[in-house]
Amino acid sequence: MALLIIKLAFVQFVQSEKYVTKAQENSVRMVTLRAPRGEIYDRNGKILANNRPVYTVSLTYLQLTDQEKVIRRLVELMNPRYPEITEDYIYQLIEDQKYRLFEPITVMRDIDWDMVVKLEEYGAELPGVEVSVEPLRYYPEKSLAGHLLGYVHPIYNREELEKNYDPLKYRVGDLVGKGGLEKVYEEYLRGTDGARRVEVDARGRPIRELVTLERKAGNNLQLTLDRDLQRVMELAMDEVLAQLQKTRPKAKAASAVLIDVKTGGILAMTSRPSMDPNDFTGRMDEETLNYYFPQGSYNPLNPGAATNRAIQTLYPPGSTFKPITGMAVLESGAIDPDNDKVRCTGAYWIKPHIRCWGVHGWVNYFQGMATSCNVFFQEAGNRAGVNQMARVAREFGLGSKTGIDLPYEKSGLVPDPSWKKEVNGVIIDRRYQKKREETSKHYDELIAAAATEDEKKKLRAEKEKALNKIESQYRIDYKFETTWQQFDTFNMSIGQGSNNYTVLQLANYVATLANGGYRYQPYLVQKIISPSGEVIKEFKPELIKKVDLDPETLAITREAMHHVVLPGGTGYSIFRNLPPELSGGAKTGTAQTGRASDNKNQDYHGVFIAFAPYDNPEIAFAGVVEYGYHGSTSAGLVAKAIFEHYFGVKDYLADERIPAEEDNAAPVD
Repeated sequence: MALLIIKLAFVQFVQSEKYVTKAQENSVRMVTLRAPRGEIYDRNGKILANNRPVYTVSLTYLQLTDQEKVIRRLVELMNPRYPEITEDYIYQLIEDQKYRLFEPITVMRDIDWDMVVKLEEYGAELPGVEVSVEPLRYYPEKSLAGHLLGYVHPIYNREELEKNYDPLKYRVGDLVGKGGLEKVYEEYLRGTDGARRVEVDARGRPIRELVTLERKAGNNLQLTLDRDLQRVMELAMDEVLAQLQKTRPKAKAASAVLIDVKTGGILAMTSRPSMDPNDFTGRMDEETLNYYFPQGSYNPLNPGAATNRAIQTLYPPGSTFKPITGMAVLESGAIDPDNDKVRCTGAYWIKPHIRCWGVHGWVNYFQGMATSCNVFFQEAGNRAGVNQMARVAREFGLGSKTGIDLPYEKSGLVPDPSWKKEVNGVIIDRRYQKKREETSKHYDELIAAAATEDEKKKLRAEKEKALNKIESQYRIDYKFETTWQQFDTFNMSIGQGSNNYTVLQLANYVATLANGGYRYQPYLVQKIISPSGEVIKEFKPELIKKVDLDPETLAITREAMHHVVLPGGTGYSIFRNLPPELSGGAKTGTAQTGRASDNKNQDYHGVFIAFAPYDNPEIAFAGVVEYGYHGSTSAGLVAKAIFEHYFGVKDYLADERIPAEEDNAAPVD
C-alpha cells in the first residue's frame, strides 16, 4: 500500500503535466468505411460494372487546427496537378457540409500515387487532411452499354442534397446514380457505409483501433442484356457510321434495340454518340462536359452523348409504319390481301400526289409490302381511315412510354384529328394574338402622333379595317389548320407527317407483331441479388395486353413482312445469308427528318425493323441511323450483323469488324 501511495503521489504531483499533455494530444477519430456499390452483370454473369480501390483526399474539419493555413498548403500541393482544386472550391465544400462537419469532407477521389506520396511527405503541415482508400465505381467495358448502365456522380451541393436525397443517408460529395440503371436501382445498388473509431495522436497518426462497424456492400443486378450481342451491335453501328460519314457527313447519331419477343427482355441496346460512364465519377474538363452536354441550343448535328437516343429521341418511322397501315386496312375489311391490287405509276392519284420511290405497276398487299410501295399504302390508309390507323398503332404501344426500367423515357405521338385540333388550335391562337397586338400597337402609336382629329379618325378606321382583315384570315386558317385533311391521312399511312416514336417503341411493336399480339413491358433487370448470393427480387415477363386484332390480320402481315426479305424485297440483302429456316420478316424505311433546317429531298433517316425466325420468332430489332438515308444500307446492316451472330451464321467477334455497305440484291426504300 505504501508503494502504491508513493507511486500515485509521484504521478499526481511530479508527472501530472506530462500525462495531461499526453491526454490532450490523443483523440478518437471516426473514419468512414465506404461501402462498395453492387455489381452489374449480364445474363451470363459477365461483369459490366464493379468497383476498384482508389485514393481519396478528405478533410476532418475538427482536426483543422489552423484552417486557412492548412487549406492554403493543400491547394499549393495539389493545384499544379489538379487545377480544379482551389481554396474557393474547398471552402465551398465545407459550406455545403456545414451541418455535418463531424463527418469527413471529400476533396477529391482517385488521386495518383505520386500525389499520395507528396501528401504523406508533407503530412506534418496538413493536420486534418487524410488520404484513405475507398471503392470507386468502375466500368471495365468502358463505353459498352454505357447509356443503359448510366453513371454515378457526386452530389453537388446542399440544395441538391435536400431536394433529391435523404440527408440522413446521403451527404454532399457522395456518389449517387444519376443516369440509367444506376439511377433507377440506386436504393438497391448503394451499400451501407461502415465506420472505424481510431485513436490518433496530435499529428493524426493512428495509435490503436477501438471499434469497427463493418460496411455492407450493395446488392447486385443481373440483366437480360447479352454482353456479346451488345458488342456486335456497337461494333456494327460504329462501322456503319464510319462508312456513311464518307458520303453523308451528317450521319453521326444512331440507336438500335434488340428484344426477346417472348419475354420483353432487352438483349442489346445502343445509342450513338457513345458514352463512357467512367468519365462521370470525377470532375469533367470543359471539352468532356461539352461532348456530353453541348452548350447552347439543341443542334441535331452535335447531339449530346449523354442522351440515350433509343428512348429519349423521337423519330418519324417512315415506311416501317406500313405494317400498321396494313393491319388497319385488313381490320376494316376494305382490302383483300391477295386479290385487291393498286396500280402504282410513281405517284398517288389524289392530291397532293405524294410520290412513290419507284414505279411498281399493279401490286397486292404482299407485293406492296415487299417493294414498300407508297401508292399502295396511301390507298390502304385512305380506305382504313385515320382513326383505325391510330387505334392499331396504339394497340402496339406506339405513342406511349413502354415502362422500361430506365429514366427519362419519352412518349412519342400517334397523330389523329382530336390531337391536331387541340395542338394546332393553340398555335393558331398564339400566332394571331401576336398579330392583333402588333397591329393595335402600330396604329395606337400613329394615332397618338397624329396632329389633327381628322387624321386620328382616319387612322382609327384603318386600324379597325386591319383588325377585321386579321380576324377573317384567322377564321380561314383556324378551320384549315385544326381540321384533319385528307393529305394528313396519306402522310400518316406511310409513316410521315406527325408520327413520332422512340426506337424502343418500334422494337416492341415488332416484337408484339412477331409473337402473335402479346405486348410485354420491356425490361433490363431480371434479378436483384444480395452480396451473399441470395435472390432478393426477381422480375418476370409482364404482359401489358393482348392486342385487340384478329390473329389472322397479324399472320397475314407477318407473311407480308417475310416477302420483304425474299428476292425482290427491299430487305433481301440483309437476310440473304441466313438459312431459309432462320429467315424472318422485316420492313425498311427512309424517313424525312421533319427538322426545319433539313433539305426535304436529301436529308433522310434510315430506319429498319425486323424479326426472326419467321415460323417461331425469337428476337426483334429496330434501329435508326440519323441521316442514314436508306434503312437497308444503314440500320439494316446493324440488324444483319446481329441476326447472323445470334443464329451462329457468323462470329462477328472473331475479327471485331463488321462489313459496311454492300451491293444490294434489290432496290432499297
